[in-house]
Amino acid sequence: MASSEGALPDSENLKLRELLKEVQIDYTPQDASTIEDVLSSIREAINKIPDDLHVTEDVAPGFVRDVGADKAEFKFRKPVYMVIGGSYSFQCVARPDVNVDVFLRLPKDCFHEKDYLNHRYHAKRFLYLWIIKKYLKFSSLVKHVRWSAFHNEARKPILVVYPGKKLSDGTEFCMKIIPTASSVFPISKLNLARNNVRTISEATPKYNSSILEDMFIEDAAAIVRRTFSGSRELAEALVLLKVWCRKNLLYVHDCLDGFLITLIMAYLASKSGKNRISASMNTMQIFRITLDFIVNSKAWETGIIFQPEGGKSISNADRKAQLKSFPIVICGSPPDYNMAFRMSANGFHELRDAAMLALNCMVKCKDLGFDEIFMTKIDFPAKYDYCIRLNLKGKHDFCASGFCNDDESWRSYEQKIQCILDQALSGRTKIIRVIWKNTLCCNFENGFMMLDEEPLFIGITIGSLEEAYKQAVMGPSPEDKDKALDFRRFWGDKASLRWFRDGRIAEVAVWEHEEWEKHLIVKEIIEHVLIRHLSLPRQNILPVVDQLDFVLNNGRRDPISNASTLLKAYDELSKRLRLIDDIPLKISSVQPLDSAFRLTSAFPPVPYPLAQSNLKNLKKAPSCIQPLEVMIQLEGSGLWPGDELAIEKTKSAFLLKIAESFHNKWGVSYAASEEEIDIFMSGYAFRLKILHARSLNLVKSQGTTQMKHIPPSDRKVFLCGQHSSMLNGLRGRYPVLGPVVRLAKRWIAAHLFSTILAEEAIELLVAHLFLKPLPFHSPCSRITGFIRFLRLLSDYDWSFSPLIVDINGDFTPADITDINERFMLNRKEFGDNVMNLKPAMYLATTYDKESEAWTRDSPTASDVKRLATYASCSVNFLTDIIMKNQTDPYTWERLFRTPLNNYDAVILLHRDKLAYPERLLFPSDVKQGKRIIRGKPGKTFQPFILQGDMIENSEKLKSKLMVGFDPQRCYVRDIEREFGGTFKVWYDSVGGDAIGLTTATPNSKKRGRDCDGNLVHLHDTLKMVAELGKGLVASVHLLKVPKLNS
Repeated sequence: MASSEGALPDSENLKLRELLKEVQIDYTPQDASTIEDVLSSIREAINKIPDDLHVTEDVAPGFVRDVGADKAEFKFRKPVYMVIGGSYSFQCVARPDVNVDVFLRLPKDCFHEKDYLNHRYHAKRFLYLWIIKKYLKFSSLVKHVRWSAFHNEARKPILVVYPGKKLSDGTEFCMKIIPTASSVFPISKLNLARNNVRTISEATPKYNSSILEDMFIEDAAAIVRRTFSGSRELAEALVLLKVWCRKNLLYVHDCLDGFLITLIMAYLASKSGKNRISASMNTMQIFRITLDFIVNSKAWETGIIFQPEGGKSISNADRKAQLKSFPIVICGSPPDYNMAFRMSANGFHELRDAAMLALNCMVKCKDLGFDEIFMTKIDFPAKYDYCIRLNLKGKHDFCASGFCNDDESWRSYEQKIQCILDQALSGRTKIIRVIWKNTLCCNFENGFMMLDEEPLFIGITIGSLEEAYKQAVMGPSPEDKDKALDFRRFWGDKASLRWFRDGRIAEVAVWEHEEWEKHLIVKEIIEHVLIRHLSLPRQNILPVVDQLDFVLNNGRRDPISNASTLLKAYDELSKRLRLIDDIPLKISSVQPLDSAFRLTSAFPPVPYPLAQSNLKNLKKAPSCIQPLEVMIQLEGSGLWPGDELAIEKTKSAFLLKIAESFHNKWGVSYAASEEEIDIFMSGYAFRLKILHARSLNLVKSQGTTQMKHIPPSDRKVFLCGQHSSMLNGLRGRYPVLGPVVRLAKRWIAAHLFSTILAEEAIELLVAHLFLKPLPFHSPCSRITGFIRFLRLLSDYDWSFSPLIVDINGDFTPADITDINERFMLNRKEFGDNVMNLKPAMYLATTYDKESEAWTRDSPTASDVKRLATYASCSVNFLTDIIMKNQTDPYTWERLFRTPLNNYDAVILLHRDKLAYPERLLFPSDVKQGKRIIRGKPGKTFQPFILQGDMIENSEKLKSKLMVGFDPQRCYVRDIEREFGGTFKVWYDSVGGDAIGLTTATPNSKKRGRDCDGNLVHLHDTLKMVAELGKGLVASVHLLKVPKLNS
């Protein structure tokens, strides 16, 4: 272990060293020589520019016009000097962007004394660079030159030079030519209170700061260079902070940049910052102290001030002037220049929030949260709960008063939208970010008219779902006329006067929605206020909120809307079960097991139509009823038989007696078989399961380690009960958990993984996202949660780490250690045979520490790999359509269309023979391979009872109902039983019409007749598979034929 990292654990130190090795560059003499050669080449090109070259606005009239300069002529003079500055000068560059900043000091002779007025300086600055760009094209070492905006400020472009050379390790780099203007203008003329843009009447602090930045950028760079030179730990901590900032998307024009984070660290290491960072600290300590300062320091409220050595400190008047003009202040000498003048209050709020999450990672996660802080991918769709794009192309009213005044019109427009949304969503959100990255790379020579092509992005993090789902925005009393008028002006036709039950009369804006639609409230508020106040057409506002709802809806309605009816029916069932008194042992407890009760079923059952009193308008009813499992426990007794078979027979007798009691007391129908009893109430079929008391007592006395000694039937019921109880409690804490689980189940099924991953395993994976959300907040929208689910599947390293899901916080450190030891023992059993790991997906819970309940046999290691590949493709596609201008609704459907060419053979089913044909998203079609057989639809099974059959008597009608029957599931079970050694079966249990089959890979050494024989055998086997599903199978296709000898 390195001495400087003595406070770090070995694993953390190793990860740290590897990360630094990956992101730092080698500052070798060879690289220094390469960079000096390129710099010399740039100097030579500039030296070829003739002095006294007359430069006018005609070389770039578009820029001069749009920046608003009234004068721009000058005679060219060579720069005072060019010098390397920025991070490279003190060896703190962080990959992947290897930039070398070059400060080019502009000669004072090019400017008149009043060029600080009316953007004259900005115009001449640009024209000066334009001349340089023209001559750089003739340099032998310059491959390409382009424009870029300095911190996204369009009126301050810089040149980015791409050399024809690379660094010694093959790394490409660029050189950024950044103009500086030391001592060009008197500082007093750029005082914050002065107006230097005469087209407006108020002070121009941002405009003045924009010029001051060029005047003092070299001085600020000198401060940080002195601080970081010679300190390895400080330099490494800065590199880590840059990596963290980039990963957390904090490099935004109104938040952070590399220079500002460097400046903050320099302050902490200085006397002005009370030497919070000392030479004795290691890299991670410095990293942590910097984050802590960002989150907790009160210095931000009074301004961060670099006190000059032996000089006069900033006055209170200057400090107050800065704080009045800017939300965040970082000043040195002179006090008029705020080095953080671009940082907005919302940008700083996001910075603080990200730093707080990073600190939480270091406290709550293993290895000081290294993986969460530095390795977890963070992008806008995963970070924010709501993402909105505004397409503003062709909309120029935001710059009606000019592109550039005190601030640029784009930044002013951002602030306008920010204020509108802050008011509209007050109390509902934690963070609202409005970001228009429209000037990063542009040909500024033609002006600013084309800067509206990039969409404006809005990211919203919800603070409280309870607040976010409120349907009313309360306004003032009508007696307060001024406030009431402001309320109506803001909300427009949504504002109304209402009288409340407590006698209050108030203005209110209401968005009425049913419980299952409340996630649309925030979306509709945003659309309303943006349309009203920005005069935007609705099609230009693209919120990402409900685009995936179609996969959960049955028709136009989400079946979850019947949840209250289901829970009411269950409550009635539970009450009646406890009232039964004519059985030998009373029922002591009742617990729901089915995922529909915890609102995580992809398609929860709806009340059966024939249970309704009015059947006149009913044209058809489903013939299949989805049963809902309910667990009951009886009073303890010592009279139970000891034999396992006898116990099961006794359970069946109890269940039959319970069903008879229901029928006799309340006239409730039931269906009985040897294995189970279904009770029909309120349009639902409740399937009763008994948990034997002896099994429960064994678990209570000796813990879940004795699960293997419990009979299989009791074991399954017990595990389902434990799982259901925990998930139901978790859903109460996180209401959006249900929709995320349902999307996850729909995606798993749509890609034919239904036989691979149990639905309980899917629920645990999603639960982990809410219990361990770091480095994010817990998701508060279904799409954000779904994205993180896909990322978990694609990125988690199941070979080396168990996933511990501690729903109620019951695990102690000793429990965590025990789980990890069990996991390591499990992995050691398989040695290098990683493809046969069991369980390949290790999910540890309080009721199942050894992951035997849901993933013991499936998925296999190859299945996990396949899942990860599918998830990676899906999440990349989903992120792409959120961030880019994709408006085609069919684009979203592609997330749930699975490629059938990834299987060796595909079985297509008759869609009208599926148990629930209305759940089919997309009819499957196979256009490649060879069709082995075509099958006709059978007449035995019909998924619907037609209107003509509904007039029959109830007993005859009941005989046509099939509880828990799904022909596709039965067919899959038959294939696995008969051909399990030949095929692996993939299917969609939720609503698919295709079954995929994969076979063992043919031996590549076999040739000629062997392959011919295999092909014939495969054809015959597929025909037998089709015969097994006669009446259900529409066709069988062989897609991948073994290679034959030519």
